[in-house]
Amino acid sequence: MLRAGIVGLPNVGKSTLFNAVTRTRKAEAANYPFCTIEPNVGVVTVPDSRLEVLSKISGSQKLIPAAIEMVDIAGLVKGASQGEGLGNKFLSHIREVDAIIQVVRCFEDEDIHHVSGSVDPLRDIEVILTELVLVDLESVQKRKDRSAKNVRSGDKTAKAEVALLEKLEPHLNSGKPAITFEMTDDERALAKNFFLLTSKATLFACNVKESDLPEVMAGKRDSATGKRVAAVEQYCKEHLGAECVIISAQIEAELMDLTPEEAADYLKDLGVAESGVGALIRAVYHLLGLRTYLTTGEKETRAWTIHVGDKAPAAAGVIHSDFERGFIAAETVAYEDLVALGSYAKAREAGKLRVEGKEYVVKDGDVMDFRFNV
Repeated sequence: MLRAGIVGLPNVGKSTLFNAVTRTRKAEAANYPFCTIEPNVGVVTVPDSRLEVLSKISGSQKLIPAAIEMVDIAGLVKGASQGEGLGNKFLSHIREVDAIIQVVRCFEDEDIHHVSGSVDPLRDIEVILTELVLVDLESVQKRKDRSAKNVRSGDKTAKAEVALLEKLEPHLNSGKPAITFEMTDDERALAKNFFLLTSKATLFACNVKESDLPEVMAGKRDSATGKRVAAVEQYCKEHLGAECVIISAQIEAELMDLTPEEAADYLKDLGVAESGVGALIRAVYHLLGLRTYLTTGEKETRAWTIHVGDKAPAAAGVIHSDFERGFIAAETVAYEDLVALGSYAKAREAGKLRVEGKEYVVKDGDVMDFRFNV
């Protein structure tokens, strides 16, 4: 299962958010730096309204959503690349995740201490980016020295590595993350072996106070909080090519103790259509390069996780390796077509139920039934 790590400066709401997305109280959330030391890990289900709709068509007994892992990682401070705070632990834990969610504090609260003494989300983003870039620079320099020795013995891979590292080093030296460095497909495959922290896909979560959420979610950027969110959105788009999601960890913590019906009423009273956590989880799922196909029947309706570009046999193999090994074909209908027509029979009559072969690239929302022989 792929993992996303929740990172940020101390006291920005990381642990509160982790508790909310995992629906647990594993992570201690306290008003002092480094209340998280060892990472907390939790499995997060991916909200998908399609499951309930399909279950009504099939009369399913249960629903099984897709899932990913979230990791709450210790707060980072300036100088972490040199071991400040819990720097070395923090950085080693980041290496173990597949994508990063950086929680950025956009709210004012005199009762919650900020390690830098004031709220400035762009400064906070640059603190973390700088520390990660410094670590990557050190890794690149060490890797280049090792590979250079192998070049002298005629190693062609080492020669290609050195050429790439020499181009990558000045990019990092200018303070830019590796993920924004343009590479060919061959170079990208080579760079995977460098395990650079700034090569990981990153999503930014703008954490706002409960009272500010409705206005900010409505797209208003006039308040102090709104202006901070707008600055983060612009910075991430222009400099990092990254997406931002707006959340209120404070609200999400309160929703944990409510039933789904009570939570819906609570959000409605606030003037918010959906919990920010749902949007965050879906964004992370896509950030990890994951997509969902669906199966449905009387026993269960289930979301199955695949990677972007996976073909039908690989998708079948997610259910069982025998399905992939003995793959014959996949009966496939788009979720929207099945729901619009109301049944498999009507989808077949309308020509919307297709039989796809081994080269078919599965699309998000395909409802599938596999034929196989082993």
